[in-house]
Amino acid sequence: MGLMNNIHPEKAQPPFRQPCVCPWWLCFTFDNVFRKLLQNPESILKPYIMRGWTVLDIGPGIGYFTIPLAKLVGDTGKVIAADLQQKMLDGIFRRAQRAGVEQRIQLQLSTPDSIGIDETVDFCLAFWMVHEVSDQPSFLVDVSSRLKRDGLLLFVEPRLHVSKDAFNKTLAIAGKAGLSIIDHPRIFLSYSALLKKN
Repeated sequence: MGLMNNIHPEKAQPPFRQPCVCPWWLCFTFDNVFRKLLQNPESILKPYIMRGWTVLDIGPGIGYFTIPLAKLVGDTGKVIAADLQQKMLDGIFRRAQRAGVEQRIQLQLSTPDSIGIDETVDFCLAFWMVHEVSDQPSFLVDVSSRLKRDGLLLFVEPRLHVSKDAFNKTLAIAGKAGLSIIDHPRIFLSYSALLKKN
């Protein structure tokens, strides 16, 4: 049995949904083949991922980055996809099966107060989702506590919804949570930072 059976889409409890969280049906409008021309998942992620790693994808939508991450970590690695909405996890479940990487993906239904995992990870992706978090200090402490020593967080926010000032304020919060900026990768229509756990 694969990791995806840890939380089967039909058996998990309905999540608490915050008003600011992107609705599941909206993902299909930007999670498509045309996006790859501007934000190619493999090109964005490959420089930071090693085979055999455990990776955490927070707020993954329907798996735009989750599936490529599962391919990058290989059959000895694992990707934990953590989301507040069960319908997002349902979408990942179906797409992972079609891609043949369901054995590498663990679905995690989170709560507004906790990512919901106990294990530590080598790499965490928070792509276009931190601005939806109401308590960013607690969230970033939670993320930092899940990272191994020298673990990496790729933090990316959309320029259309987040100001440069707001992005920098979140980076300051991340610093207080024990995360240091080591790079600012260039990602289309985004503010981005690669951070390392101290």
